[in-house]
Amino acid sequence: MFRRSLLAAALLTAGCSTGGETAPPTVAPVPTVSAPAAPAAASPAAEPDLGAPETVATGLDVPWGLAFQKDGSALVAERDTGRILRITPGGQPAEVYRVAGVRSGGEGGLLGLAVRDDWVYAYFTAARDNRIIRFKLSGGAPEVIFDGIVRGSRHNGGRIAFGPDGMLYVGTGDASEEERSQNREDPAGKILRLTPEGRPAPGNPWAGSPVWSLGHRNVQGIAWDAQGRMYGIEFGQDRWDEVNVIEAGKNYGWPEVEGRNDDDRYVNPIVQWGTDDASPSGAAVAGGTLYVAALKGERLWTVPLGGGSTKAELTGKYGRLRTVAVAPDGSLWLTTSNTDGRGDTRDGDDRILRFRAG
Repeated sequence: MFRRSLLAAALLTAGCSTGGETAPPTVAPVPTVSAPAAPAAASPAAEPDLGAPETVATGLDVPWGLAFQKDGSALVAERDTGRILRITPGGQPAEVYRVAGVRSGGEGGLLGLAVRDDWVYAYFTAARDNRIIRFKLSGGAPEVIFDGIVRGSRHNGGRIAFGPDGMLYVGTGDASEEERSQNREDPAGKILRLTPEGRPAPGNPWAGSPVWSLGHRNVQGIAWDAQGRMYGIEFGQDRWDEVNVIEAGKNYGWPEVEGRNDDDRYVNPIVQWGTDDASPSGAAVAGGTLYVAALKGERLWTVPLGGGSTKAELTGKYGRLRTVAVAPDGSLWLTTSNTDGRGDTRDGDDRILRFRAG
C-alpha cells in the first residue's frame, strides 16, 4: 500500500530530494499552534502527587497498546501473544480478539491500538513488515489498511492514535537502519498521518505521501494538548531522549543529530533526558501536564506544558513503565513492562495501574 502512495507522491513532487536535507513542502501544512515554553531541567518542584493507584489487572504478558472504548472499558494488546484483552476496573481481563500473523521477537509483536467508532486499529509486526489493520470486535475479516513499514529486531515504533482532526497518526522506527529516517519515500523513522481508511491524509505536507514529519529514531509516544499541539516521544541512542513538538513537514534530525543542537535544519526538543533516566515510551496529556512513561528509567515523567520543571514520579516503584493513557473518566492508566525480557519481574507482573482523576 505504501508503494502505491509513493508513486503518486513521485509524480506530484518530481524534482524534490528524497534524502538528507528535505525539499520544502508542496502543499501548505495544516496550521499548528506555537510551541509551549520549554520546561526546565528535572527538579523536585511542585507537582500534585498521583496518590495510591488501584491495580486493575495483573499477570499480563508484555502489555503494549492501550485504548478505550465508548463504555469506558480498556482494550489492551499483549505484544508477544497477539491477544487483545478487555479490562474494566474490578473485573477480570477477558480475551476479545487475537490478531493473526503476529511475529513477536525482540521489540516486535502486537504493538499500538486505537479505537474509532466501531473499529479497532492495531499496529503489529508481521512476517515481512510492520503493518496496520482494522477490524470490528463484532465480527468480520480484518482489513490491512497500511503495510510496508520495515521490521527489525529493534526500533519498530508502533504507537498509533487518532488526532483532534480525526486522522490516524502513526509513530514508526528506523528498524536500526538509520538512513531510512531521512528518506522521505520510506515510512520508517517517521510520523505518518493517514485517513481512517489508511490513505495519505488531505493536507499532508507532501501531496500523496503519508509522511507528516521525519528524522525520527523510534517514536513510541504521541499526545495532544487542549490547544491541539502534538507531542512526539523519541528514544535516543547513547545520549538524549526527547520530547518534541511535532509540526507538519519538519525534520527532527535523526541520525544527523541527537538532542538539542545548533543546526537550524532540524527541530530542537522542548525536553531532553539522559537515556539512563528515561527510554520514554507512552505519553498522555491530562490538564496542563504531559505524562511520559519511561522504560529504562523506571519512572513516570511529568512535564508541565505551561513552563516549569519536569519531575519524576514513581521512580523504581513498579519497574519499567510502557504506556500511559487518560481514560474517558479522566483517570490515568499506566502499564508496566517487566516481562519484556529487559526488566526484573515482580509478583503480579505485568500489571495495569489506575490513578483516579483529581
